[in-house]
Amino acid sequence: MNSTNTVPVIKDLVLIGGGHSHLSVLKYFAMHPLPGLRLTLITRDLHTPYSGMLPGYIAGHYHYDEAHIDLRPLAQFAQARIYHAEVSDIDLENKQIFCPGRPPISYDFASINIGSRPGTLHIPGANEYAMPVKPIDHFLTQWQQLSQDVMNMAVSNAVDKNFHLAIVGGGAGGVEMALATQFRLHHLLEQKNLANNFLKVDLYSDSDHILPTHNPQVRKRFEHFLQQRNIQIHRNHRIEEVQSNYLISSDEKKHQADAVLWVTNASAPAWLAEAGLAVDDKGFIAVNDYLQSTSHEAIFAAGDIAAVLNHPREKSGVFAVRQGPPLARNLERAVQNKPLKKFTPQKKFLGLISTGDKYAIASRGNWSLEGAWLWKIKDWIDRRFMDNFNTLPEMAQEQAPEFNKAMTDSQTLHEISAIAMRCGGCGAKVGSTVLSRVINRLQPITRDDVVIGLSDPDDAAVTEVPAGKLVVQSVDYFRSFIDDPYIFGQIAANHALSDIFAMGAETQSAMAIATIPYGIEGQIEDQLFQTMSGALDVLNASNTALVGGHSSEGAELSFGLSVTGLADRDQVMRKSGMQTGDVLILTKALGTGTLFAADMRLKAKGRWIDNALQSMLLSNQAAGVCMHQHGATACTDVTGFGLLGHLVEMTRASGKSIELNLNTLPVLDGALEMIETGIFSSLQEQNVRLRRAIKDPGELRQHKHFPLLFDPQTSGGLLAAIPAENAEACLLELKNAAYPASVIIGKVTDETQTLENVTLKA
Repeated sequence: MNSTNTVPVIKDLVLIGGGHSHLSVLKYFAMHPLPGLRLTLITRDLHTPYSGMLPGYIAGHYHYDEAHIDLRPLAQFAQARIYHAEVSDIDLENKQIFCPGRPPISYDFASINIGSRPGTLHIPGANEYAMPVKPIDHFLTQWQQLSQDVMNMAVSNAVDKNFHLAIVGGGAGGVEMALATQFRLHHLLEQKNLANNFLKVDLYSDSDHILPTHNPQVRKRFEHFLQQRNIQIHRNHRIEEVQSNYLISSDEKKHQADAVLWVTNASAPAWLAEAGLAVDDKGFIAVNDYLQSTSHEAIFAAGDIAAVLNHPREKSGVFAVRQGPPLARNLERAVQNKPLKKFTPQKKFLGLISTGDKYAIASRGNWSLEGAWLWKIKDWIDRRFMDNFNTLPEMAQEQAPEFNKAMTDSQTLHEISAIAMRCGGCGAKVGSTVLSRVINRLQPITRDDVVIGLSDPDDAAVTEVPAGKLVVQSVDYFRSFIDDPYIFGQIAANHALSDIFAMGAETQSAMAIATIPYGIEGQIEDQLFQTMSGALDVLNASNTALVGGHSSEGAELSFGLSVTGLADRDQVMRKSGMQTGDVLILTKALGTGTLFAADMRLKAKGRWIDNALQSMLLSNQAAGVCMHQHGATACTDVTGFGLLGHLVEMTRASGKSIELNLNTLPVLDGALEMIETGIFSSLQEQNVRLRRAIKDPGELRQHKHFPLLFDPQTSGGLLAAIPAENAEACLLELKNAAYPASVIIGKVTDETQTLENVTLKA
């Protein structure tokens, strides 16, 4: 995340979708940062597939990362916030964007580049039985399953039964998909020495020709290839209905289809028109020559989702790529209140269409060529395009320049000068008006044992402690390590509550501590509301009442909670209770420290970070209850001191030794790769000092999991000592309760009189 920019936010530009045009926008603003502009990317996919390499990926010529652009490091390179979410609606009047499951996102300007999807809604059965090629990420998941189904059928095919793979759509996409899927499936079958003649591929076109937008030479070349590879072309076959294992065409004939890939004309989601945006007759956003909405000046659009009214073009990734730079420049000019510049898309372009194997046919205007050398050119062009966004240059951090006067008006200038004169002490608090508005928007749960809480004007909260209960208290507070304040609020709340759950207590109340970056009033309110909303989701889910807190302004976003819990005296789980023979159970995978250190260096893959975030978002509440019910003798949560640090706290408090199995340690995806490159958290060095607690590790110092012993965790799992006879039942219940990484990592041995109380094994 970007934590070095101290320029207050003046305007918000939100990019909706990670399509090809927005890649150029992110790269442009990375190279031409605009002081006072906050850039946010909302994307459903963290790894966006490049359409030009999709057939090659399907055919097996590229691996996943070669054919996908990792949006997370690209967004960070552009100092943009990245929200992993899908937009469902826009309030154009109040300038708010809605994503299911999170608070609204405010914008001053927004750009939409969400691509399109094949039009299947009007075809009965298509949504149920067909596999749309777009969205591509959904298709790729289904494609993996389809490939496995074909392989399984080949292995078990005792009778002569054909598998009919139907491709619906006779355009370039459908033709490429037919050739690529057949090539890949044949290759997989050959690898297993299995026959491939049972696989039948059928291509359905609703026109007289395949490739209707290309010249006759191109069509003739592809008809030759399709015939050569026994792919049956069905011309003038408009599909009217899809049934289980069958297609019904416009002539009412029934065609066998064991799997259906849908590669037809593009369609747009209904919410665009429903939100009030001007759209064309097919539902695509109507834009002018500036790529600006014809109905709303603050909205821009590009790629398949946009319809340039004065220059209609077919839906193609080529046009989306070409629209990127002019879109970026017009967004920059719009933010600065400068006149926009017209963009006229080209009428013709060179199309390089692959034939499944490493061979391609060129199409432009009325001529065409073919050859393996053309595929090499296409491969070179595609790889060069990908490198432009996946291989990012090192950027030196510079002093923020002065504000561009074109971005400000008199009111903004007044607010900026107020920022420069911010007070310290109590004067650094967030203003009462902003605070009141945020509190009024929040909906904390209420508890009968909260006497005076958030809704009361008193100076302190008052809670009731039931007779015979003990009060359990903890506090946690740290600066944000991600640019999504809503997700950060959730993680910080989970992290703070875990101390209470590890003690075997129930949470009762919490008080928030928030530091919000300097900014104009609206931005401060939005940042505080997003953070508090995330935290409140977690608090409400755990039946914890938010009863108050403190807020202030500072250089960067920081947040934490002071939490109060209740427990029976005999219910409290301490670190000092481990017994000889107990087994050690860990509920979450390790590696958040090294992963987020790598994330700061733009080295971690987006899917690794997303997986780590999902682990952090998993509450430890149910795990704590489960471990207590299975007789846990000691428990703690694994956080900043790393696994070894927390184990040492338990062994020394209990006067026991432990035997730890390095091989069984659960590890987050990507953590080992980052450790191998020498990337560690800044706290790792201090944690390594605890290695003296290990009894002569010897060669195990070279074990790939050894560094993970010292990796600091944020919102890590619970670590508990469980009686051996209860361990398997406890593990089963943990996994059924959505803790899939839960595993036994060691056992408690006899008492020790030395500081070396951890024995490693592998």
